[in-house]
Order: sequence, then structure tokens, then C-alpha cells
Amino acid sequence: MSLKYDSRHLYLQVIDQIKHDIENGKYHAKQKLPSEFELANDLGVSRATLREALRILEEETILTRRHGVGTFVNPKPIFSSGIEQLYSVTHMIEQSGKVPGSQFLSTEFQEPTREEQLKFSPKDIQTLAKVERVRTADDQPVVFCIDKLPEGLIPLDHVNESDSIFKLMEAYSGKHVAYAVTYIEPVSYHERIHDILRCHPDQSLLLLKQMHYTANDEPVLYSANFFQPDMFSFHVVRKLM
Repeated sequence: MSLKYDSRHLYLQVIDQIKHDIENGKYHAKQKLPSEFELANDLGVSRATLREALRILEEETILTRRHGVGTFVNPKPIFSSGIEQLYSVTHMIEQSGKVPGSQFLSTEFQEPTREEQLKFSPKDIQTLAKVERVRTADDQPVVFCIDKLPEGLIPLDHVNESDSIFKLMEAYSGKHVAYAVTYIEPVSYHERIHDILRCHPDQSLLLLKQMHYTANDEPVLYSANFFQPDMFSFHVVRKLM
């Protein structure tokens, strides 16, 4: 199959053709594509042109290239949202049409570090409640969550009775999250988290570090959520001032 004449650069035509083949079921999620030699011959282009197309498709997170292994089709995210919209993980999973769940790994009280004390300032925090959970969608692990709150905002001995920390905190202490300051970071291989989320070692995780505040600017919750990148995607709407 050679590409038909088109005035655009060949690599753009290759991108469109591969996307078309994925959408029409020629290549399925997590399937390995043919070798570069086979694919270039099939499309009637040079390997240099193909590599440029594959590079862009990888940047768009449509494909993943694993050195020495091959190129694979990424599954479509189950949830995509603007990062400026504050949703709980429970809400994200529900909006995707899947059933949210939680696997509780640990709950404990701990003394805050100096950095954590600064995060919750100007409140003087002596003890933090820490909750580690794995969030599931239709019983499949999709997010590893670490939540830290000042002692007394949630009943730590009953935390496994609710999938949503937001809802539990609101019901127990009347604190309602109004907004959050978020930092997004890619995270390379982490043995424990990759194993729990059943991710390939070459796959980077998407880490959202968020400090949550009430409408009165009271810091009430710090969370570090490690998302499977092939399950979730986030975007930002930017406007000229």
C-alpha cells in the first residue's frame, strides 16, 4: 500500500495513515506495529520519513516506542479533562462510564516534615493522617494515591468506607475543597508503583501533586496521584490576557 499523491509532506501523510489504520482496527491497543522496514515498504516511504512520523505519534502519545523491542499502540485514555477543572479521581472514573473502587494499602498518623509544615502553613500542623490507596476502574488498577491531611479532618479508622476523600472530609469535618494548586511531573520507573499499576518498566507515569484549599484559602489536603498515562490524559486551555 503506497500513499496517494498529496501536496503535504510525506511524514504528515504517514501520520494520517497510521491514525486511520488504528481507528479502523488494523492495529489494536497494545499491539506491536510491524518493523520499520516492513512498515516503510508497506507505505512506500523511506525509513527516515517513517521515523519522523513515529516520533510525532509518540509525542502525541498515540504510540510508544520501546528500545530494542518495537513500537506499540497506546490504548485511548478512559478519561480526558482540562487540568483547570478540579475533579476527584472517583468522579473521573465515573465520568468514563466505569465503576470506581479502592484498594487500601495503608493508613497511619505521622509527624510532618519541614516541607509539609510549609505546605499547610499558616496552620501549625503537628500530625498528618496519611492514606495510601490504589484506585480502580472496573476492578483494574489505574491510579496510585497518597493523601495527607491534618489530623482530625477524616476518621482514619473509617477511611475505607468511602471511595472519595473529598466526600469523607466534607461529611466528617465540614471542609469543602474549592480549588487546588497542581504540579504535573513525569515519573520514570518506580518498582513498587509500576508493579501495583501493572505498568511496563519503560512506561512513564503521570504524577499530579496537588495542594487543596477551601474557599477561605485553608490548606486541607495534599495529594500525590500517580496516573497510568494510557488511562488518563489532561490538557490545559490557555488564553491571551
